[in-house]
Amino acid sequence: MRKKTLAVLLVTVLCVGTASAQFGSGIVYDPTNYHNALLRYYQLQQHLVQLQKTYTQVVTAYNLALQMSRNLHNMPARYRAQFSNWRNVTATNTYGNTSGWLGGVNADLNTINGYMRATTRLGLYNQAALNGMPDYEQARVKSQYASVELADGANMNALSTIGAIRANAAALEARMNNLEQDSLSDEQSLNSEVAVLNKINATNVLTLRSIQDSNKLLASLLEQQTISGKQQREMTTNSINAEISRQTSLSANLNQVTGTLTNSLENFR
Repeated sequence: MRKKTLAVLLVTVLCVGTASAQFGSGIVYDPTNYHNALLRYYQLQQHLVQLQKTYTQVVTAYNLALQMSRNLHNMPARYRAQFSNWRNVTATNTYGNTSGWLGGVNADLNTINGYMRATTRLGLYNQAALNGMPDYEQARVKSQYASVELADGANMNALSTIGAIRANAAALEARMNNLEQDSLSDEQSLNSEVAVLNKINATNVLTLRSIQDSNKLLASLLEQQTISGKQQREMTTNSINAEISRQTSLSANLNQVTGTLTNSLENFR
């Protein structure tokens, strides 16, 4: 019984000593906890530095966006310019044959009939007379006839193109004025990023439309130049053919004259 009592007292003393070391005068040093605490402190410092950099970047981006969002004041007075308006062709109509042409060139209205009334009508060869011509003469006549018909087609196409462009000029100019008003406006809804991109797209579309009209006019000019080149070629070709025919006739005539003189001299002897 005495031994059991001593053992209990010894355990009690040891427990009291351990508690005193943890909570009393003694301090327990744990290297792992200390290392983790230092590592956590270092990580917090790095995180703070990164937050400071992020804050600086956000402030810089905000200041840039604020600067870009400011509109120029009084833009219409600074940038608006006046341009000449489209004008329609005008002419007198003494004999009543120019109104159709003007309707075609100004609005593409009944262009073919207007052109035919304002130009000299191309006649037709008598078929019997045409068949009586030599082959080379028929080819020349038919080629010249084709040149006139091609010129008529190119001229009517040019009139129609010009008339269509003039007919759409008023609507196109109205769209351009709207785009100019929106571009120079101080209204916030018209200066958002989406609104600006939409205006840029609209400008590109209008530019493409204008380029398309310009290409149509250039094509009409090229057609007329091609026909003029054909007519010039015909004139040169006819001149060359006439010279060839003259040389051939001259050679034949010389041979005939030479033969006649030779026969005359032989008969004279």
